[in-house]
Amino acid sequence: MQDTTSWAKAVAGKAVLITGASRGIGAATARRFAEAGANLGLAGRPSAALQAVADAVGATLIPCDVADAGQVAAAVQTMVRMHGRLDVLINNAGVIEPIALLTRADPDAWGRQIDVNLKGVFHGMRAALPVMQAQAEGGTILTVGSGAAYNPLEGWSGYCASKAGAMMLTKAAHLEAGRRVRVLSLSPGTVATDMQRAIKGSGVNPVSQLDWAAHVPPEWPAEALLWMCSPDADDFRGAEVALRDEAIRERLGLGR
Repeated sequence: MQDTTSWAKAVAGKAVLITGASRGIGAATARRFAEAGANLGLAGRPSAALQAVADAVGATLIPCDVADAGQVAAAVQTMVRMHGRLDVLINNAGVIEPIALLTRADPDAWGRQIDVNLKGVFHGMRAALPVMQAQAEGGTILTVGSGAAYNPLEGWSGYCASKAGAMMLTKAAHLEAGRRVRVLSLSPGTVATDMQRAIKGSGVNPVSQLDWAAHVPPEWPAEALLWMCSPDADDFRGAEVALRDEAIRERLGLGR
């Protein structure tokens, strides 16, 4: 197993804000970053699940709907008030619904998917960038993307479109951020989470047909996100780390 000490040091004592941490990749990331010594804020709509994660890792729960720009800005400012800075923002919040053909998708549900998956990323970047640009040490903005950004899938028009847009936001933010702020995206592949259960239950497109054993554990993308906070990942600034890439898995010491 790869020695992760060097990149764990990148977040020790740092102020880290994670959206969508009640379960899946977000919850695993909260646990991994807490283990590395980060000062965590978990931004999301209050729930028993999110509170349980916050209590387990010693994080602050910050009530926030990422679809609301004002609430995201307030969450960032809460971190600044508490810690004097914001070092890392992880745009993880995302929804898979509606899984439906274009002609049958509910417009309101489709719009909500864009509000969370795309506008939520924009709101986070917009709020965090000025804070990080004003800090001598800058900061890191990470977004959990998807291979769906590059390939259309039946029933996933909103998901694919939102993830494609989020990838372009990563490129745009990198262009505008300046040298002190690192902006990267992670494509985690298919991960064994509740989202995959919803996908499998839909029976739509080839992803729903995958055997459960094909999915990686959420701890893998959590480890990748930790590594992405370190200078070792600087080659991917303004771009996306693909966890399907065997070279990346080997670099991170991840394997079956």
